[in-house]
Amino acid sequence: MRLDGFVAKATGLTRSQARKAIKSGDICLDGVVTKKAAISVADNQQVTLDGRSLSLPEFQYLMLHKPKGTVCATEDAEHPTVIDLLPDEVLANPKGELHPAGRLDRDTTGLVLISDNGHWTHNVTSPRKKCRKRYRVTLAEAVSDDAVEDLCRRFQQGVMLKGEDRPTLPAVLRIETPNQATVEISEGRYHQVKRMFAAVGNHVEELHRERIGLITLDKTLEPGEYRELTPEEIEAFC
Repeated sequence: MRLDGFVAKATGLTRSQARKAIKSGDICLDGVVTKKAAISVADNQQVTLDGRSLSLPEFQYLMLHKPKGTVCATEDAEHPTVIDLLPDEVLANPKGELHPAGRLDRDTTGLVLISDNGHWTHNVTSPRKKCRKRYRVTLAEAVSDDAVEDLCRRFQQGVMLKGEDRPTLPAVLRIETPNQATVEISEGRYHQVKRMFAAVGNHVEELHRERIGLITLDKTLEPGEYRELTPEEIEAFC
């Protein structure tokens, strides 16, 4: 990180104010005055302002219960975003830009992970990690008892989606009631769960994400509410 960016985030100053402080000789890097705003600051280096040690704010890690009608983005011209649901005191943390780890469709509800730690959110979304995600599905067409075994086997073997040349990775399907199911996938293809059920002749009426990796949506959270992740939950993607 550049020195001017570090000073700005550690103090709440604007970039121009931080550069002015650096140019004035108020900033020391490892005890030595530096007037180079563009110099890089390593994790193990100490930055001081007028003799006062500076440190960056802690990263934030949140889970949010996404309601219908919101989009997983930092900003959107037409629809409210999951970031819009957070209070000003959370958004005021200057460590970095809070952003959702991955996406849910606008009409899909459930667990969304949010952080300003880009390395951490990358671990959540990277295809190489094959992070398992569990969804609760409401189906338009009832699944008969006779069809359950075959349908679960097809999901386990991989489903060929329309317009694609390779099947999905194995998924775990559980039929809870004729119109309710849970499915666990380890990919993040476009509209994947909806397209998987469409490929087997059904239609998803409602979709709700319950779990990402080892992190389960807190049942006490109402739609639109959030909480900070526990240290154990954060560690799951470190």
